[in-house]
Amino acid sequence: MTGTIRGRVIRTALGLAGVVALVACTGSDDHPKSAAGTAPAKAPAPGIGKGYAHDPYPSTYKAYPGVPTLVRNVTVFDGEGGRIDGGSVLFADGKIVALGQTLSVPAGATVIDGAGKWVTPGVIDIHSHLGDYPSPAVRANSDGNEATAPVTAEVWAEHSVWPQDPGFSRALTNGGVTTLEILPGSANLFGGRSVVLKNVYARTTQGMKFPGAPYGLKMACGENPKRVYGSKGREPSTRMGNIAVDRMTWAKAVEYKRKWDKYEKDGGEPPARDIQMDTLRGVLDGEIRVQNHCYRSDEMANVIDMSKEFGYHVAAFHHAVEAYKIADLLKANSICAAVWSDWYGFKMESFDGIRENLALLQKAGTCAMIHSDDENGIQRLNQEVAKALAAGRRAGIDIPDAVAWQWLSYNPAKALGIEQRTGSLKPGKMADVVLWNGNPFSVYTRPEKVWIDGALLYDANDPARRPVSDFELGQPGMGDVK
Repeated sequence: MTGTIRGRVIRTALGLAGVVALVACTGSDDHPKSAAGTAPAKAPAPGIGKGYAHDPYPSTYKAYPGVPTLVRNVTVFDGEGGRIDGGSVLFADGKIVALGQTLSVPAGATVIDGAGKWVTPGVIDIHSHLGDYPSPAVRANSDGNEATAPVTAEVWAEHSVWPQDPGFSRALTNGGVTTLEILPGSANLFGGRSVVLKNVYARTTQGMKFPGAPYGLKMACGENPKRVYGSKGREPSTRMGNIAVDRMTWAKAVEYKRKWDKYEKDGGEPPARDIQMDTLRGVLDGEIRVQNHCYRSDEMANVIDMSKEFGYHVAAFHHAVEAYKIADLLKANSICAAVWSDWYGFKMESFDGIRENLALLQKAGTCAMIHSDDENGIQRLNQEVAKALAAGRRAGIDIPDAVAWQWLSYNPAKALGIEQRTGSLKPGKMADVVLWNGNPFSVYTRPEKVWIDGALLYDANDPARRPVSDFELGQPGMGDVK
């Protein structure tokens, strides 16, 4: 064994030991209380009190311990469009306490001077497949798509998530990502439930699950479902087939909901339980949020019409390369658009993308955000926003940097239904905070420190808080790694 490989293996073992020790000192992650409050109440029995939409596997997330911390002399983007030059941010007990230009230092607080640096809310990626398409990308670990039927609303992404995916630590340390939604893939019209995770180290998916965050339902339109199932000689094989199968499925869900609503009102013999329809009933009752993969503007409009026919709401269209064509329609229907900065043209339905998409959506007053859909892209979402900003400015749409940070934190939090708890640096919200070593819209800037619920999980200057794995090459200064 060479010195380099041996050193990396030893460091990996020590890093894992450190994580285990940290978990041990904070208590088991099996049944703790969350930093944001007590653990969710036990879900009702199936079919009773709308237990269909509640989580039979409640979050066991518990934040690592933090200390009162004041970061001062920094440029602050608050996540909701505000900017403070020469500002300070104070957080304690897992929550933001205050921000401003002059804050007093509480007794016992850690004080960090950030001269020349920036502080922002943690990045939230609304579209990720970390854990269910983990690294290394081998077939044995490819668990993101139950591509066996066009409707698989019964599957849950969290049952495929591998918490040890090294992509989580890369997103944390390289991209400042503190919260992310893990979705099933897009082969199916109804791909299954998504799950929202805090980007923390845990032995189980439940130990990462954002406590109390609503579930999502992954849906897809366009080329993927018609290609996957049309190639098997079955419906759908066309876009009209996509909508037809969608409508037939929603019609079944409406009837399923009617039977259960009647039973819960009048009693009697309970209807037969259908796990697939449980999820769709949750959508119809507004408890599960639709996250819809859709590229073309005409298809988004078709989905909006369908949602009105059956009485559900789309939280966000994902990928949405043609969202700029219907920005007013999205705004009128309170639908967000999750887009890339310049990733388009790789297949026909993505051919009409433009770099000004995000800026045009912002100008129209539409809820818009960046997203990754990629284990590498998630590490530089701040740079993707910088590209979108530059494209907008070249087109005469001058959006302030602080306003653009909404695309990285507050707007995705809103689309996920967690904006009251995270997504911005407001007193009382989770202390999900990133200290950047320069302007976060520069390609030369990286996270220097990342806190989740006020706990320091990454510090570029502290080897004990620079996670490594067997798949990493290491960082300069780490033992024999050059």
